[in-house]
Amino acid sequence: MPAAREVIVGIDLGTTNSLVAVLDETGPRVLGEEGDAIVPSAVRYQDDGSVVVGREARERAVEFPRETITSAKRLMGRSLDDVREEAAQLPYDIVEGEGHTARVHLPTGRVVSPQEVSAEILRHLKAKASDALGIEVRKAVVTVPAYFDDAQRQATRDAGRLAGLEVVRIVNEPTAAALAYGLGTGKGAARTVAVYDLGGGTFDISILRLTPAENEGETSFFQVLATSGDTHLGGDDVDLALVRLFLREIRELLELPESLTDLEAFNPQTRRAMVGFAEAVKHRLSDERAASIRIELGNNRAYERTVTRDELEEIMTPWVERTIEACAEAMRLAERAPGVETIELDAVILVGGSTRVPMVRQRVEAFFGLSPYTALDPDRVVALGAAVQAGIMSGAASGMLLLDVVPLSLGIETQGGAMAKLIVSGSTVPARATEMFSTSVDGQTSIKIHVLQGEREMAEHCRSLGEFHLSGLPPMPAGIPQLAVEFLVDASGVLSVRAHEKRSGKRAQLQVIPSHGLSRAEIDRIEAESLKHAREDMTRHRIVDLVVNAKLDLKWIGERLAKYGSKLEPENRASLEARLAEVQGLIENAELDWKAVDADAFYAAKQSLDEASVRLQEIGIAESLRGD
Repeated sequence: MPAAREVIVGIDLGTTNSLVAVLDETGPRVLGEEGDAIVPSAVRYQDDGSVVVGREARERAVEFPRETITSAKRLMGRSLDDVREEAAQLPYDIVEGEGHTARVHLPTGRVVSPQEVSAEILRHLKAKASDALGIEVRKAVVTVPAYFDDAQRQATRDAGRLAGLEVVRIVNEPTAAALAYGLGTGKGAARTVAVYDLGGGTFDISILRLTPAENEGETSFFQVLATSGDTHLGGDDVDLALVRLFLREIRELLELPESLTDLEAFNPQTRRAMVGFAEAVKHRLSDERAASIRIELGNNRAYERTVTRDELEEIMTPWVERTIEACAEAMRLAERAPGVETIELDAVILVGGSTRVPMVRQRVEAFFGLSPYTALDPDRVVALGAAVQAGIMSGAASGMLLLDVVPLSLGIETQGGAMAKLIVSGSTVPARATEMFSTSVDGQTSIKIHVLQGEREMAEHCRSLGEFHLSGLPPMPAGIPQLAVEFLVDASGVLSVRAHEKRSGKRAQLQVIPSHGLSRAEIDRIEAESLKHAREDMTRHRIVDLVVNAKLDLKWIGERLAKYGSKLEPENRASLEARLAEVQGLIENAELDWKAVDADAFYAAKQSLDEASVRLQEIGIAESLRGD
């Protein structure tokens, strides 16, 4: 009798709500009773050290505003600087932790990381699944926004480990939604779909090509052609905009000072209560044309307000337009994907609770020219898709292969401060790349490997992901060591780097764990600047490479000239020395101001030097053969 397969569950770890699902013989299903299947992503830390997770924590958040942590996903893998503006608006306290990371400071004095908060939610979901299935659940597929960077993916995996879960795969939320709909799993022509995912804290747009299997037993492919988005945009932002509207009008009603216009000027209880009012208004306006609120202000005074759907849409317009800009970018990137000539969408899928807002649906339909798919609950579709992928990995389902992409290029810093890209953005994961490098200084016994992320040509314009040293090398002349650097991005989009010096056999590796992630502003800047400065960056990179290689040429030719120069014909020696002086001058000029050097002229001078050194090389070879 064959051994029973180990169950792997699918988890949607959301900003606002989280769910756990499983794939069985009836298909994917969310675990839990109807009333508690959706778990609010809220954690309350109590004075005795215990925690309360989910609905109770959220419902009593006004009583315990500084003890109750919500929207922790927006802090995952981020620095304090990344979230400083938002931190001022939160009812709980944010402080700087190790490596400049954002941490939560509790009233008890305890400091917890966003990963620890997320781990409490994952632990709750693990227990829920174990109870429902009658077994101990140990493994899970967890979803993340497609535009989560390496730091945020690592943070998600760490949260799983803290919860006692092995995260066997991280899947992008839009891709999970396509799996949930089962698009591309039947016979027929390939389909191209857009998945628009607007949740509580993040936004993603992905363009996928779904290629069904032609015959029974063959594999269907889910390939991500392009992705774009914003890891800091969602329903939370709309809630805060409504809160600011309420507070501005309350300030005017009570004739309070201007300083109390902003959310941070009110106490934590007020902030929690206001956010609750804003959420309720937003949800009601998805179904109704108007929603009223009443807030008791004391001294027989009250703030009463009716918010219309038109007002909400006016508030939301800037956020919705940002998502449409990302959609346009994703379409442009998809058209440049390998093997793609034109993009004609067959379907648009809506994911995330914020897509219930009528304006969002109307704007998406107008942009893509297609009526969006809304058959599945947008709050559950990602968890259902995670369960499908979990079923594939456990063997409970077959015939489907998921191919995601790397959102930003990855590489290392080379001599002169250039960025050598090993894996370019848009590469399908898992991805592997190896390149050979060497040293530029004689006798080096250690090589620093600086890992970078970004689209620019120079290291100073890219994001540092970490660095490590390959040490213990035997001293060798410059250019002699053979350093193989390998980048491996696994199926979850997590990067590992290995280095191997082939002559000495020395090895080193790094599981890249950056201290924090990329803000959307940084992503926008990286992409915009890579286009704006593309020609300038390429020229600078070329000149840096010419300087590095020319220095090695000067070193080698100079050594041979000192040894065999007396045997050179006078005219050859004069020509060679002139070429050496010319290249030396170009190197010095480039190091002073690279813009003052013509790259083509530099290359031509280097070629002339190589040609002029041929006779010297011939003499050197002949003398070596004679035993000199």
